[in-house]
Amino acid sequence: MRYSPESLLAFVQTVECGSFSAAARVLRKSQSTISTAVANLETDLGFTLFNREARSPVLTENGRRALAQVREILAASAQLDELAVRLAGEVEPCLSMAISDFWQADYHESLLKRFAARYPQIEFECMIAEDADVIELLQAGRAHIGVIRVQSGYPAEIATSRLQVEVQMAIYLHQDHFLAQQPRVDEAELKTVRQLSLNTWIEKGRYPSGKGVWSAPSYLLLLEMAEQGFGWSILPRWLVQQFGHQVLRELPVSGWPQKISVDAAWSRHTPPGPAGRWMVDQLLMQTND
Repeated sequence: MRYSPESLLAFVQTVECGSFSAAARVLRKSQSTISTAVANLETDLGFTLFNREARSPVLTENGRRALAQVREILAASAQLDELAVRLAGEVEPCLSMAISDFWQADYHESLLKRFAARYPQIEFECMIAEDADVIELLQAGRAHIGVIRVQSGYPAEIATSRLQVEVQMAIYLHQDHFLAQQPRVDEAELKTVRQLSLNTWIEKGRYPSGKGVWSAPSYLLLLEMAEQGFGWSILPRWLVQQFGHQVLRELPVSGWPQKISVDAAWSRHTPPGPAGRWMVDQLLMQTND
């Protein structure tokens, strides 16, 4: 293939991020490296991908038509890499996994028991992380697999597969609070009480913030804060049922509880080895039943 994978990736990431500088930050490259890679791709293709007259690069008509093809090429390349890993058969010496603590402990315990039986000699590490932190760990090569709530968009080098499980989330408040005694609670009433909000180390500004809002980087910490009466929080139902101390009450708010979808994620640059692929396959087989 005469088109370098780096140029194709730089093109897709620029589209997804909206600028060369943003793409450079995601890919951990300099802006000049990304813009040069895209320019080289344009030279190889023989047409312009972006109109650069605006403040941010805008796809040309040819660029829009090429984008779908480039994404197919990258996807096919990732599938070939995965096939090569499976056929090589050499098991990696260690495996790191980043998961949210919305991920039900029963699923994780069952998965690890099967993993330990199949790969008893592999060093295994499990980290608790949320959203952007999971992506950061995958990009940095610190984690090989992530279990993450479905995101609105992923960096081009992050591959994902949708799991069959869903997680139920609800709003909880200490049972002694007066709102916990009401038959219905509306959003205006919630605003009168401190919110305990999930946050990440990487994208602190993405999550609810403001005067009186408290935050923590894991649901388990939010559970503890809610049980201590510091405010209300959105929590996984299973987490409250299994690790709570029966002091929280699920608030009857319109539209709640809600279900969130879950992805398994990994980096195309450093795809999981045979043991990691086995782990992903097992994740994809899990269901809520």
